Amino acid sequence: MGYIIGREQETDELNELYESGRAEFVAVYGRRRVGKTFLVDEVLKGKITFRHSGLSPVDEQNHKNSLKEQLKHFYLSLQRHGMKRSKCPTSWLEAFFMLEMHLQSLDNGSRQVVFLDELPWMDTPRSGFVTALEAFWNGWACHRHNMMLVVCGSANSWMLDNLVNNHGGLYGRTTYEVKLSPFSLAECEAFFESKGIRMSRYDIVQSYMITGGIPYYLGYMKKGLSLAQNVDRLFFTKGAKLHDEYDRLFASVFAKPEQMKSIVQLLGTRHSGFTRQEILAKTGLKDCGDSTKLLKALIASDFIQAYVPFGMGKRDVHYKLIDPFCLFYIKFVQGQKDIDPEFWMHNVTSQGVSSWRGFAFEEVCFSHINKIKKALGILGVSSTQSAWVVKGDDETEGAQMDLLINRKDNVVNFCEMKFYNEKFTVNKVYYSKVVHRQNLLAERIPKKSVIHNVFVTTEGLTYNEYSGVFQKVVTIDDLFVK
Repeated sequence: MGYIIGREQETDELNELYESGRAEFVAVYGRRRVGKTFLVDEVLKGKITFRHSGLSPVDEQNHKNSLKEQLKHFYLSLQRHGMKRSKCPTSWLEAFFMLEMHLQSLDNGSRQVVFLDELPWMDTPRSGFVTALEAFWNGWACHRHNMMLVVCGSANSWMLDNLVNNHGGLYGRTTYEVKLSPFSLAECEAFFESKGIRMSRYDIVQSYMITGGIPYYLGYMKKGLSLAQNVDRLFFTKGAKLHDEYDRLFASVFAKPEQMKSIVQLLGTRHSGFTRQEILAKTGLKDCGDSTKLLKALIASDFIQAYVPFGMGKRDVHYKLIDPFCLFYIKFVQGQKDIDPEFWMHNVTSQGVSSWRGFAFEEVCFSHINKIKKALGILGVSSTQSAWVVKGDDETEGAQMDLLINRKDNVVNFCEMKFYNEKFTVNKVYYSKVVHRQNLLAERIPKKSVIHNVFVTTEGLTYNEYSGVFQKVVTIDDLFVK
């Protein structure tokens, strides 16, 4: 097995399933480029009996790959794995029957692993793919104790609807699900070290703000270059590796990529997000079940998040964009013409970039919320977290609170987050803002609860007469704890 960064739990799970001695149907899903195929290939290297990957729905010439082409590709995979030449199947039922016959011809009693990658791509319109997969598993594979079927897909909503939460013939048939998440900051650090890339934790956090910890994107970073040089190389120079990734990302995962991008584009304009009705009004999407499916698909694929702001009810659900790559791309790359090939180098200290860092750091903190809770010593305490925006009026100044952790032990952690290049100094003006927000919050929580102010930053606080407004300080080193 090759060197895998992180993924200890997923590696152990796949190895245990391989050795289980019973039929296994394993669904592996996660955001595109997160490393699903690499994980399966490395953990099960030398153990895969048959593997096949679906054709992308749209090829480089913008031609849609049809059922006929998908079946031909599957037939060629069978031949590649030693099946005798016959005729190309004309349906998925026939294709899976051919796979059954081929596996039977190879069966010597040892474990047989079938790896079907990019499974949603095979399910072209009116293809009958899911029915055929159901027949393959229910009618044959599940009765063979040496069978291990591993399926992967980047279209999380398809994987969830058709496999994990299927209400038809595949209901409850998957024996295990593995959702692969992006790297944590600690895993990003380990990845860079494995590649010989020297980078400070300050810059690793910034790389996370841009790539979201997606291994495929991190893999393009080159040693010997600064983070700024790498960012220019990935996004702004001629032929930049990730310049067109945003469009490819949506086209490869969603059946209606333009509608998906219209939602994401809108959510990228407001950090706190929008309600469903606001999204429909601003995008022109119809108020129907299809729009609900679009939002659910974006949530399932970890592009957006649904949350209820602090103090609001379930009817006040907001949707916000949480994918760092999309946030960065929309802010700095999308729609730009005649881009300076050294844009990031020339703007790394600009006000626009500094402002973006502030919001992007908040998303890094939200994605590492358990690290913050661990630093606060409250991992074992039941709690919920959300942002909170208080609208002002003629009499009261409004306020925005980055992160509130509402705990069952009658404490509310009010967390301020600042990405700063040195220790932060709380002055009189900032102290007054914190106290104002604390007072607003105190009016809206039960009298039995108390507020603990927390400051999350890079290198900590400078001690002075105002720093005591925060009961606890969390630094980026705490976010790197394994």
